[in-house]
Amino acid sequence: MGILGDKPQDEPLHSGEVFNLWSHLYATKAYLVTLQVLINHTGDHDLKVFLEDLMENCIQQEEQQTEAILKTNGIRLPPAPPSRPDVQLEDIPAGARFNDPEIAGLVQKELMAGKIMNSYVMGIAAREDIAQMYGEFHVQKAEYEEKLLKITKDKGWLVLPPLNLK
Repeated sequence: MGILGDKPQDEPLHSGEVFNLWSHLYATKAYLVTLQVLINHTGDHDLKVFLEDLMENCIQQEEQQTEAILKTNGIRLPPAPPSRPDVQLEDIPAGARFNDPEIAGLVQKELMAGKIMNSYVMGIAAREDIAQMYGEFHVQKAEYEEKLLKITKDKGWLVLPPLNLK
């Protein structure tokens, strides 16, 4: 059967898979730092719990899985930005602070963009394990997006375009 055999993890990665795995890991490492900053800025308890859960049970898992595949295939890992310290919300000046509805919007936008990227990688992957992993990432992001939508509705932060009631 040539280089593409029965075990996907033994198949070589093609250049598109390498590029997207590496780029995804680089962006994920940066997003983890962004989430640390957003958690520092969050005043709403429910949003803070959501962000911490997203970071620990979604984004960090993506980082670990992607990093493992790159390491296994001998690909040099991207650099990671330094972690941010925890700060008290009151220590951030009001004019420099993100407010909770803005944070929810930024995170929703990142989840949506992540689903698009996940779908793309699923489409270009020749290895079934890569396509399956990105499919799982996509589903998980959709689940978190649904949780965030509920929070934004409950808090009155959801801004809708004009409704057409005719």
